[in-house]
Amino acid sequence: MTQDNVRVAPAWDRPDQQVLQRFRAHSVANLGDALDRLNIVDGGISPVWHGAKAVGTALPVLTVAGDNKAVIAALDHIRPGDILVINASGYDGRAVIGDNLAQRFDVFGAVGAVVDGYVRDGAIIEKLGVPVFARGLTPAGPFKNGPGTIGEPVALGGVVVNPGDIVVADDDGVIVIPPHRAEEALTAVEAIVAREADLDAEVAELRSRIA
Repeated sequence: MTQDNVRVAPAWDRPDQQVLQRFRAHSVANLGDALDRLNIVDGGISPVWHGAKAVGTALPVLTVAGDNKAVIAALDHIRPGDILVINASGYDGRAVIGDNLAQRFDVFGAVGAVVDGYVRDGAIIEKLGVPVFARGLTPAGPFKNGPGTIGEPVALGGVVVNPGDIVVADDDGVIVIPPHRAEEALTAVEAIVAREADLDAEVAELRSRIA
């Protein structure tokens, strides 16, 4: 399907919300260890505000650098629990989302957005509490000409993101988990968490001895 010059992929499957809930208990760092340090988006993409965290299913958007026509069109395709994953070519000259779009993502049920590019209105987005991750901030607004795509695979900081992939983002960064690896990742990360608890206990014991 095509909306003017924005191409839209056919419907895709999304993981069960219960699966997403299980991922909410874990950090990106631990999940990265669970997946052998793979599928981690490069560190240039970081939270717009400290403490932001989002776990959702990828709604991929590809847009021309400095243009957000496809991002606006994606509002019609958001399902509850989605996270917008926007390849904006890492362009730093114009923001492709600001506070108004962030609010609309939230109203339509998206849990946040990850942008391989720049955004604006960072202070307002923080006040709203909408989790947004990007390469940086710029006050310059976008063009709205297109073209773009919605629901097709995109690149995000060196990682390929398919529609329906599980995306986890926190203060450390962003990781992408293909749904067919969800159970494997959860099993592995639970073992890592248990091991880290043991290590923390060792440090606490050591601290008590030194004190």
